[in-house]
Amino acid sequence: MQTGSADAALAEALFQPANLGGLSVPTRIAMAPMSRYKCPDGVPHQAVTDYYRRRAENGVGLIITEATYIDHPTAPSYEHVPNFFGQAALAGWDRVREAVQSAGARIFPQLWHTGSFRQSWMGPVQGTPGVGPSENTNAFTNHPEPTKAMTDNDIAEIVSAYAQAAADAQRLGFDGVEIHGAHGYLIDEFFWERTNRRVDRYGGNRRERTRFAIEIIQEIRRRCGSDFPVSFRFSQWKQQDYKVRLGETPAELADVLEPLVDAGVSILHASTRRFWQPEFPELSDLTLSGWAKKLTGLPVIMVGGAGLDRPGLKDAMPASLEVLQKPLARNDFDVLAVGRALLADPEWALKARAGRMGECRPYTKDLLNSLD
Repeated sequence: MQTGSADAALAEALFQPANLGGLSVPTRIAMAPMSRYKCPDGVPHQAVTDYYRRRAENGVGLIITEATYIDHPTAPSYEHVPNFFGQAALAGWDRVREAVQSAGARIFPQLWHTGSFRQSWMGPVQGTPGVGPSENTNAFTNHPEPTKAMTDNDIAEIVSAYAQAAADAQRLGFDGVEIHGAHGYLIDEFFWERTNRRVDRYGGNRRERTRFAIEIIQEIRRRCGSDFPVSFRFSQWKQQDYKVRLGETPAELADVLEPLVDAGVSILHASTRRFWQPEFPELSDLTLSGWAKKLTGLPVIMVGGAGLDRPGLKDAMPASLEVLQKPLARNDFDVLAVGRALLADPEWALKARAGRMGECRPYTKDLLNSLD
């Protein structure tokens, strides 16, 4: 079978409906959350609406928005990131939701607190230091400021802010929410022993370090009910260390994932840099997504390098979907999230389905300068 027809067959398999935590999704293709930094006032404008709508019109079944800040002064760090609080920002997101759903897709906002990545000079609430589970230097070694260790009051406020954002999403008619618990940001800092050195109930072993995440999930469930889809994005790696792992074995990974499931997560989003690589190669060729499904029984979103020939934020060319064959045959995932390939080309899904992968627009860094 030629590459084009093989890619078309694989893509066609993704154009089937899926069930994610009780939510029917029209195709098994999601748009992965990717920060675009195009909202200087924190409010998504018409170009943001059009950006997401174009993907929804072209075969994407689920849009997971770029990360959005929850309503707490310690949450923001990077500039021009949209908020998920305040009348103007929520009205803007409501317009995005309506456009995406009218195009036939589902949509989740991704809720975010950046944790110790923040520095006190960062706006809009300047003078507020970064926070984390423990007082330590920021995730990056050249950070000039210490991170403030969170008090019980800080934790309670942030838990409430996450839950309020989820309740607002439900009220506006979003199809669910995603909690960003990956990549070394705040929730992930609680998971990681290097950044969580607490000796209270939020520290301890792997299972005990999930308490902060558990309280967020439980409060979302209290406010939104048991049926509202809640996705949780997790990763083994951190921006601070690509080689670190939450769990060195399946049992250790289960120590992190199982408490999240018990708390009420309905979908897991397994973030890797190359989705097709075995997570524990000494045991099997099962991917991280496959292990997440095996360990928890939950539906899983798989992400990491789909459609491009190299990982990271480097320029990349369109690549065959042949690496999808084994994970698809093993049912390692329910939905495939596509990141930079969809950022580059809103028609990526339809071109892949037609065996026209070679016609997809390559990803280049200059594409980050606009919302095409």
